[in-house]
Amino acid sequence: MGILVSGASIAGPVLAYWLTRHGFDVTVVERAPVLRKTGGHAVDLFRPAVEITEKMGVLGRVEALKTGTTRMTLHREGTRRPARVDLAKIYRATSDRHVEVMRDDLSEIYYDAGRDDVEYLFGDSITAISPDGEVTFEHAAPRKFDLVVGADGLHSHVRRLTFGEEAGLTKFIGAYLAVLSLPDTLGLGDGETVIHLGAGRTAGFYSARHLDEARAVFLFRRDEQLDYHHRDVPRQKELLSQAYAGMHPQVDGWLAELDGPGPFYFDSITQLQLRTWSRGRVTLVGDAGYCPGPAVGGSTSLAVLGAYVLAGELAAAGGDHTRAFPAYEREMGELVDKSRAFAVGAAKSLIPATRAGVWALARGGQLISALPARVTTALAKLNTGGVRMHDSMRVKDYAVTPVG
Repeated sequence: MGILVSGASIAGPVLAYWLTRHGFDVTVVERAPVLRKTGGHAVDLFRPAVEITEKMGVLGRVEALKTGTTRMTLHREGTRRPARVDLAKIYRATSDRHVEVMRDDLSEIYYDAGRDDVEYLFGDSITAISPDGEVTFEHAAPRKFDLVVGADGLHSHVRRLTFGEEAGLTKFIGAYLAVLSLPDTLGLGDGETVIHLGAGRTAGFYSARHLDEARAVFLFRRDEQLDYHHRDVPRQKELLSQAYAGMHPQVDGWLAELDGPGPFYFDSITQLQLRTWSRGRVTLVGDAGYCPGPAVGGSTSLAVLGAYVLAGELAAAGGDHTRAFPAYEREMGELVDKSRAFAVGAAKSLIPATRAGVWALARGGQLISALPARVTTALAKLNTGGVRMHDSMRVKDYAVTPVG
């Protein structure tokens, strides 16, 4: 049984790995000419995704490349004395098993885990999908597949081809994210991150132990969506500079690297609002189907879990998508709803709209740092819908029995 997966970032390679383990023939098509190495930002794997990664046999490699960030120096806009925050305690409070790793590194690890059993078509993309599974490509000859899966991110082309106008059912949750790769001028490979926090805007600077360069990450609030195209990089850089004008000389220095050679990412923090992710022989996984919001909703962990569940349900149904797709959506539906609600709250908390909110966030970080780890973890476990939401997700055990 042949399955085509569009996208080779996170969800695509994880899905391809598990589908091949269940005995399916998998082809992955990726628009980029090679595996993407675009600078990427740090992403979080929480307990469910860590467990799946362990099942794949690559957790050791992921942990070897973790960022190692354990401390934060927090500057509140308009104050002189920074606060110190113990990030290790915060991570322990949010998850029993947590790994922060650079997105590019994680993508490469998942790709390596299954590439020997998967056909990859780089430098190509889908142009049409017929109801019977006939797929045409931008470059390759047309081919027929039993099923097609869109794992091509928030701006999914497969979603647009399959759902038409419904593909644009999104909810802007009032914030923007930008990431810039630049030289590690602060020498932060030793586990520290620097954050500047102001009303409606946050800027951070961090690196990882194995990297020579660093990342500057920017989160800022807007009530209305900004006017730009998601591929118009000069306009995005202009908007970012305007949003952070006059925040701090250190932030000005990071923004001065916008015209440098480092990769740059900019996008709205937007949720997809589709109630179903499947139509006919096509389904969606990860951000392509149910993005809860980049940087605030745990979308990477949700994508890993979704890919694992989709492959498992297809195997359990013997490849019958009319049974597997509804089962997949039932398994993921409540988790997606929880992630969406969590993301809205996280965006408000991480980017306070007022100076009072900025003060409260900074003091909260200091309080967690001062309390014993066992106390903060115990308190966090009382609220599975809050900071422990990701750990409350249960990983179903799908037996690896090849489909005949």
